[in-house]
Amino acid sequence: MARAQHHGQEREGGIPDGLILGIMGFLLGMTILVWTGTGMAGLVSHGAWPAEVHFTRTPVAMRHLIAEPHDIAGAWRPAPPEGLPGSGLFWGVFIGQLMVLFVLTVFVMGVIARTRLRHAARRTAALKAAEAALEPESPVPPRQAPQRPVEAPAAVVAPEPEPVPAGPAAAAPTAGPAGPSVTTDHELTRTYAVFAALRSDKGKRLVQPAVLNAAGPVLVTTADPDTFHQTVGNRAKLGPVHVYDPAHLVDTPARLRWAPHSGCEDVPTAVTRARALLFPVRPRAAVDAAMFDAAETLLRCWLHAAAVDGQPFRQVHRWAGGSSGQDAVRILRTHPKAASGWSGELESVLHAHTHRRDAAQALVHRALESLNSVHIRDACNPGRADGLELESFLKDLGTLYVVGEPNEDPRTHPGAMPLLTALVSSVVEHGRRMAARSSSGRLDPPMTLVLDDIAALAPIPELPDLLATGTAGGLPTLAVLRSPEQARDHWRGPLWHRADARLVLGTQPPALLDEVPDAVRLP
Repeated sequence: MARAQHHGQEREGGIPDGLILGIMGFLLGMTILVWTGTGMAGLVSHGAWPAEVHFTRTPVAMRHLIAEPHDIAGAWRPAPPEGLPGSGLFWGVFIGQLMVLFVLTVFVMGVIARTRLRHAARRTAALKAAEAALEPESPVPPRQAPQRPVEAPAAVVAPEPEPVPAGPAAAAPTAGPAGPSVTTDHELTRTYAVFAALRSDKGKRLVQPAVLNAAGPVLVTTADPDTFHQTVGNRAKLGPVHVYDPAHLVDTPARLRWAPHSGCEDVPTAVTRARALLFPVRPRAAVDAAMFDAAETLLRCWLHAAAVDGQPFRQVHRWAGGSSGQDAVRILRTHPKAASGWSGELESVLHAHTHRRDAAQALVHRALESLNSVHIRDACNPGRADGLELESFLKDLGTLYVVGEPNEDPRTHPGAMPLLTALVSSVVEHGRRMAARSSSGRLDPPMTLVLDDIAALAPIPELPDLLATGTAGGLPTLAVLRSPEQARDHWRGPLWHRADARLVLGTQPPALLDEVPDAVRLP
């Protein structure tokens, strides 16, 4: 991502727009002051606005006054000299205007500064009030634990004191009295696969404590605005907070804008990004495997072509819609930074069997159909100051909230799910690469991944490996799922077996308990 943004800045060199606008404003202001100064000085000396002193002639008069400051008649040559003021009076009025303008500017700046200070004080007071209101929530589990066992396992780290729960024993809530103290005071250190019922209050009991207890950077996926509002205040004290909310589901003044093809100049990045974008719409039937491979080839080539040529992401959407498809082939063939051989791969798919090509192109277009929405298209078009620098995000202990609407049928109507999946996958892959480059082979401090309702929001293809290796790599993970069927629908296997621990929250059907016999039950 950093390379893509740096490359874009090189292409956009030149005089800054702000400097050009500032020079134009200064020249316009001086022109108005010279014109009004001449007119008002004429009013003072002769009682009337000088004839033939028009605004359109002011630039010529200014040029003359720069060379001859005392020759007012020569500066306004078409005007009758007897109606013009003397040079002393003109310059006095002109300087007086400058002084008045300066005083007004200082006054306005002072008013703006005081207003901002008042607003900042109000925001600080509101934040303190909100934190004070949230203070009692932390000790709630210890206070209720002796009365109601339902509050004993208040968050996901509770199973750590029970290394190997047997099948029958696991059916009981064995977290014990140690559950509340561990869960509210410690961060995640392992990987967890959690099956949570819809009315299980998973946000307060699992997701929010996991976010609040994290000492390092955090990636959160959520469809619940309360998760954002209840945790953003504390996380903002540790580091920068980014919110990727293309559908505008939470109330926040600033939202992250991220181009899904950023960083795709790098060939491995283009491959993994295309896979992540298409993963939510991957067909179930094995006979569609060849078509899906063709769709991945199309998308990775288009992502790579748009990235190396500095095209916006909406150009990929146009190519997927069948518009100017040969432009991408030309870019991959002629651009010096394009990957070798990719133009031939793209051309072979575009000229392959018509049915397979059309089906592959339709699959890519369906994955990107959310770009027809103005909000989502804007979220994929970052400006110079926008975007997510992952290196600084991890070093500065940042927090990234990825917010979306749950989608149980992405193969038909994916919505923004492919974009959310691509961003989460990008952050996870970057964290894994940084861990691999470190001397210890893990992130320090670890990056906590709180993936609430991950299958319905952003089903990343890396999740099975993440659950298996996250602990060793410094990527502790909490993956909240609804059911084994939902998990198999995306990952085609029992990925929960790869996690360090399995939890069941709330009332679940007996079939689920039979399928996950070693899970720790949290009532």
